Amino acid sequence: MTRAHTDSPTVAVVGGGLAGLAAACALAEAGFRVSLFERRPYLGGRASSYQHPGAGEVVDNCQHVLLGCCTNLIDFYRRTGVEQKIRWYRRLTFIEPGGRRSVIEPGVLPAPFHSSASFLKAACLSLADKLAIARAMLALMGPLPADDAGPFLDWLRAHGQTQRAIQHFWKVVLVSALNEDVERMSSRYAALVFRESFLKSPQAGALGLPGVPLSELYGAAGEYIEARGGQVQMRVAVDSFRATEDGVVLCAGGNEIACHYAVLAVPFQALAELLPPDACQAPLRAELERFETSPITGIHFWFDRQVTDLDHAVLLDRTIQWMFHKSSFQLPVSSFQNPARNAGDSKPEPGSSYIELVVSSSKELIEKSRQEILELGLRELAEFLPEVKNARVLKSTVIKEVNATYSPLPGTDAHRPGQSSPWARVFLAGDWTATGWPATMEGAVRSGYLAAEALLRAAGREGKFLVDDLPAGGLMRIIG
Repeated sequence: MTRAHTDSPTVAVVGGGLAGLAAACALAEAGFRVSLFERRPYLGGRASSYQHPGAGEVVDNCQHVLLGCCTNLIDFYRRTGVEQKIRWYRRLTFIEPGGRRSVIEPGVLPAPFHSSASFLKAACLSLADKLAIARAMLALMGPLPADDAGPFLDWLRAHGQTQRAIQHFWKVVLVSALNEDVERMSSRYAALVFRESFLKSPQAGALGLPGVPLSELYGAAGEYIEARGGQVQMRVAVDSFRATEDGVVLCAGGNEIACHYAVLAVPFQALAELLPPDACQAPLRAELERFETSPITGIHFWFDRQVTDLDHAVLLDRTIQWMFHKSSFQLPVSSFQNPARNAGDSKPEPGSSYIELVVSSSKELIEKSRQEILELGLRELAEFLPEVKNARVLKSTVIKEVNATYSPLPGTDAHRPGQSSPWARVFLAGDWTATGWPATMEGAVRSGYLAAEALLRAAGREGKFLVDDLPAGGLMRIIG
């Protein structure tokens, strides 16, 4: 096992979310003496779990999902030894109010036509909807739109999409993926999502769900850092920093911590509060002020009986958008499925059900009370899952992430900084930095790896951590 040498350069990583963990793990592996500082008592940042005081249960702050095209996130899981704790699915079930289901899954045809057979059978879309979607998909095989090309809703209308196609296909996928409304999101990133996940290959669109609470998943990264001579310090909030001629000095709780390099892996709002009052920070601060955020709301119910045979589903035409049957897919490691197999066929044992409902871009829920949201969620869920009407709610809670992600508005890319900063020994990481990806777990890990590579170059060393994109399959190797 590799350990950092005591005479190796020291690196302080501020922030224990995915970006900070990815940077810290990469740098610890490269032989740096890493100290990671996290203000919370757990790792994972916005992808974390904790003992909820009201429910008395361990809950994730929001259900997080990955796709097979998330090559750097999967590499991070492999690096920290938790890859087998992800449960993979190849099937998406769409449910309409009243309970009618449609399934989209890969078949035998080569990419980009691998899901065509199930898509043509989907009852939630008419023939006119399907033809319109097919035409738009062909257009997406060409060059991606520019980031400032306007909102994706304009692109959809310009490409002849029906209102039902927008509501039952484009919107349900993209609002969840980008956490923004289609009338506001960047056309470039909307197109990227579909190219990378729907068109590229069957493997690219596989859906991964963590089978353990998120903080348990990311706690392994802390162990990885410590096994390589690093330190992980929880409940330590870094208040400010200053650059010196040969390093960086952090201020945390009135104490000064000197290091050779620093990676600031915090949300852009937190970074703005950390910036020192010198002239160097003015351009960066101006860029940070251009960002907006978008919220996510999670609605949690514990029922006295099993209310569905599904592990997850997309819910159409209502406020709630996704259902996750967490008591079904959070299973022992030995029961996890190979990504190449269809794990969606497994059935939970009869008994109670823990359900999480997710509403992305949940701007209309922010001002609503907890009770109003619970009543709305329960009422709507019963429209999709009839057994809910017969079940008793044992406990429930609502978790609002008001500033869950940055909003991928058209033109935002021009303001996303790279991993270098105005200070030679300070580097930036976070899903809001310039990664080429939107605000996702994949984007966060990419930023951490890119920050580690930039730091290596500053230290006069070479190294590569960023993993290549998933290669195209089938006919997409020719088309795309």
